[in-house]
Amino acid sequence: MTASLSPSHLESKHQATEHEAGHSCVTQIYPAPLHLVSPEGQLQVHTTTYRGSFPSVLSEALRAAGLGRRVLIAQLLKGGVSQGLEGKVQLCGQLEWLRPSISSCLTEKLEKESSNENEISTLKAVKEIWEACKERILLGNLDQLVLDEVGLAIYLGYLNESDLINTLERRPSAMDVILTGPSIPSRVMEMADQVTELRSGH
Repeated sequence: MTASLSPSHLESKHQATEHEAGHSCVTQIYPAPLHLVSPEGQLQVHTTTYRGSFPSVLSEALRAAGLGRRVLIAQLLKGGVSQGLEGKVQLCGQLEWLRPSISSCLTEKLEKESSNENEISTLKAVKEIWEACKERILLGNLDQLVLDEVGLAIYLGYLNESDLINTLERRPSAMDVILTGPSIPSRVMEMADQVTELRSGH
């Protein structure tokens, strides 16, 4: 989130007074009042060609929560024990951490219109987390939202690109949204205020 000062604080107001006897002019300078502009959020992208951009973003999110900001982290493709909306983790008082109610990390593409019960359950779990994030974006009750591997979730077939873009376009102006991971859609990259590309050493 960034904040700026209105250019008007640099201007000075000049007032001239005329003495009756000598008709001389005296200029008095009055500084213009300071005008603070409302905080402006950013859409940031931390992208890689591999799965590994999350740790640096996590440290930033923890720091923001420690400073009193309301933060939500959603790892869309990583599960574990006792996850889902009911199993969210609360850290630093202000940070919520969500994962879908699945047992492992998702790596394979989802079959379109699959009738496999396990795939249907997995798709539902991922969408549950996304819908919770979407609701919080539209409510505007967050200062920072981290969507981990959201591009990969779209690539694998768990989320819809247009739905993500439409939701990001409706986010509150003061909210920071950070997208991480590989396969960020080009249309989302074009929307970003800041793009950070991480590369692995060879």
